[in-house]
Amino acid sequence: MSPFWVTHPGPWSLLILRLALGIVIFPHGMQKLLGWFGGHGFKGTMGYLTGQAKLPWIVAFLVVLAEAFGSLGLIVGLLTPLAALGIGLTMLGAAWKVHRQYGFFMNWTGQQKGEGYEFHILAAGIALVLMIYGAGAFSLDGLLFSSAAG
Repeated sequence: MSPFWVTHPGPWSLLILRLALGIVIFPHGMQKLLGWFGGHGFKGTMGYLTGQAKLPWIVAFLVVLAEAFGSLGLIVGLLTPLAALGIGLTMLGAAWKVHRQYGFFMNWTGQQKGEGYEFHILAAGIALVLMIYGAGAFSLDGLLFSSAAG
């Protein structure tokens, strides 16, 4: 049973979660799609994901879409549950397929060969909350769909 003060996350809490996840994932998506922030762009990312990571083409394509457009969707609050679903599944897939071999912890000290999966679990948890409760305050979802909801 929840404490008496916790019945539903407030719209500001959801806004904060939405912006935090969207802003953190945005550069990763732009690395994959456009090659910004030192990324390899669409062609390089697809080559890595289908070659080295051995993902089917459609799954690799959905990863790029989820990070690039899902992050933008979260930032503006458009189709929030769908954007969060894409990002959440991408994070769980990355944790399992790529990062679990390095253990739980991020490579804070530079002593590991790669990064652990703690970030991915956190991002997936935030995504789950947004899938369940929606966009919160100042969202296009609220603007576009509030009259339809009642």
